[in-house]
Amino acid sequence: MDVLPPPAPRPPGWGDPIAETLELAGARCVLTRGFTYAGRWALAFPPPGRIKVHAVLEGTTWLVVDGVQEPQTLQAGDVVVLAGDRRYVLASDPAVAPVEALPLLKATVEPFHHTGPPGVRDVTALSGHVALEAPGKDLLLGALPPLMHMRAGSVEAPAVRWLLHEAFHEMREDRPAASFVADHLARLLFVHVLRTFLAEADTFPAGWLRALADEQIAPALRLMHGDPARQWTLAELARATAMSRTSFADRFKAVAGVPPVTYLYNWRIRLARRSLWREDTPVAELASTLGYASESAFSNAFKRTTGMAPRHYRHSARMAGTAPVPVAASSGSGSP
Repeated sequence: MDVLPPPAPRPPGWGDPIAETLELAGARCVLTRGFTYAGRWALAFPPPGRIKVHAVLEGTTWLVVDGVQEPQTLQAGDVVVLAGDRRYVLASDPAVAPVEALPLLKATVEPFHHTGPPGVRDVTALSGHVALEAPGKDLLLGALPPLMHMRAGSVEAPAVRWLLHEAFHEMREDRPAASFVADHLARLLFVHVLRTFLAEADTFPAGWLRALADEQIAPALRLMHGDPARQWTLAELARATAMSRTSFADRFKAVAGVPPVTYLYNWRIRLARRSLWREDTPVAELASTLGYASESAFSNAFKRTTGMAPRHYRHSARMAGTAPVPVAASSGSGSP
């Protein structure tokens, strides 16, 4: 039986789909507001339009998310991540009629907003969002469920609690470079949350995150991320997972949402979008590094997916200051 050659030495993190996707998406978790609550209260928030993070440092509160059947009890040390497309309510009791939160928040410039009687504090919480860049935004958003609730007793909880308290002190005491430190602490916080839910990924929608958590599929996913320019065959990927080609193809599509070849195709296009936006790599060189036989083959594949030729995409990205979102209706079903 043929075996794959041993891989050449690679830098740390090579082939790690989570790290690469967070880098591709420019994922950056920003703690934007602190909250203290007292008495009976309820605040309603509109769909934030981005991944939202809410962490309770002390006390107990309730979270009600549109479309999620059961209200969630949030206790000290708990962290929740919201996919960002749904209205939600934070409250002392789900029975309390909520008031709209945004007008109240806009009325104050203080880093901590207080709701309730002055000088009384029953609950302290931190809130923020995950800022994403266009090349990997859809990949990350599509992998997350509407609500992720990491409870204080989980394996990652001690590290998360430390990160929360450090971020809290940075915001509260306004230390030098506080925003810089809090931003990096919050990025670590988001990674710990994702790690927690990898153990429960069978509840996730089909996508790369669920595939990574699948012990049988993850080796093939790491191979494709580690060397996206290689013309991976179904037989090679199946062999890496110790499965037959048919069983591997069926399982990959069930957990990743697309066949292996389509996944590789989509990943190459996302890498191309990032490079065209951020770098000055010539299109012909980029085509070669992504495994395309010619510049024209790459350009045709890129335009089929994004609706733009590579040079047009780069020009539009530079002019707009952000990477354009693909406009073509292609599902990326073409060959890599």
